[in-house]
Amino acid sequence: MTRAVPAFPPSFSWIQIVRLGLVQTALGAVVVLMTSTINRVMVVELALPAIVPGGLVALHYATQVLRPRWGYGSDVGGRRTPWIVGGMAALCLGGFGAAAATALAATDVAAGLALAVLSFLLVGMGAGAAGTSLLVLLATGVEARRRGAAATIVWVMMIAGFAVTAPLAGHFLDPFSGARLVAVSGTVSLIAFAVAGLAVAGIEPIRTTSAATRLADRPPFRAVLAQVLAEPAARRFTLFIFVSMLAYSAQELILEPYAGLVFAMTPGATTKLAGLQHGGVLAGMLFVAGVTVFVGGPVLGSLKLWTAVGCALSALALGAIAGGGPVGPDFPLRAAVAGLGFGNGVYAVAAIGSMMALAGRGGEAERGTRMGVWGAAQGVAFGAGGFLGTLAVDLARLVATEPVYAYAAVFALEGVLFLVALLISLSVQHVTVGRRQNPLTETASFQLNPGYEAR
Repeated sequence: MTRAVPAFPPSFSWIQIVRLGLVQTALGAVVVLMTSTINRVMVVELALPAIVPGGLVALHYATQVLRPRWGYGSDVGGRRTPWIVGGMAALCLGGFGAAAATALAATDVAAGLALAVLSFLLVGMGAGAAGTSLLVLLATGVEARRRGAAATIVWVMMIAGFAVTAPLAGHFLDPFSGARLVAVSGTVSLIAFAVAGLAVAGIEPIRTTSAATRLADRPPFRAVLAQVLAEPAARRFTLFIFVSMLAYSAQELILEPYAGLVFAMTPGATTKLAGLQHGGVLAGMLFVAGVTVFVGGPVLGSLKLWTAVGCALSALALGAIAGGGPVGPDFPLRAAVAGLGFGNGVYAVAAIGSMMALAGRGGEAERGTRMGVWGAAQGVAFGAGGFLGTLAVDLARLVATEPVYAYAAVFALEGVLFLVALLISLSVQHVTVGRRQNPLTETASFQLNPGYEAR
């Protein structure tokens, strides 16, 4: 008699996806204090060189190379929730420690900076561990047609963490003192950890003992990592993530100076320009989420298609911004920046959705390691992009006769990078897996289904 294959429970509901998005909100709430408030206090109130907070933030990005190891750890244990909770604990402890280090630096610079280094390391490792396992859990439990929408939800909720925390923290920081900074940071960290813990409680089903035992019986980390990187599709997708994120982040620190120098915009106007770009990003994300969920199909439901479209739109907008400088004030810079944001949003949500789809290609035993590899490529590229963008402008200004041509050259180069990323993305075969059992509760038997494109 043929044994019936047990049906697995339905994928995560929208409410469960939003709950997991709350983890990103909590993560964003802690990180925004590190990159904005503490950065400003070190430079302004403590009169430290700008390279100090810059180096600390770079240290946070450098730890992202450990993401594959954190992902492998969750693969071995067979559960993602402990890594999410543990990562958030390290992140929140690091956030509080960074505030304490900043207050300490007011009286003892050496001791304060030593504590800051340790704290930023904790922040980087905590964000890497929690973020990687969160995406793996989403990749496992979200059905294909909802992946674009799920990626949009978690991204927007992370931005919500930035948007809500920054003004509230600013309100309670006045009048400023080191003690207030520590109190506000500690409060934010405690609330963030509580929110994340409650958000993931009970979402991930408990594996059976036999399944957990089989998951733990696996090759060592280096062997699994080598196996992932030996796969051509995984290598191409890693390269795509790195190149596209480099192009995505390289304009972060040069767009507003470009608008000020070339288009004579005031600081207030350039800040509004940045807001316009972020609004475009949100619009692009919501557009892809809506099309893939409510229209779908083999064409409009394909995340591979929208990844390519997003890269193409971003390249086109960057080319327009580069060409608009010599035109002068008559050039519609705001429209071009809004277009750049829209293209970036389309690219970002489609790329994250594709990452979630491709993570299961090697089976449940490699999901965390694969996601970690791509998360590492994303984190390192994002950290390097801002620095390399500003360095490229400085180098270009050494040979350019006018600043406008230096900035135009760098924007054009970023557009070329997006086109390179587009070509790489087209070479990645989007193949998902057929699941005979629920990977959330059992060790699944996986079969590649070459006729099904990850949507």
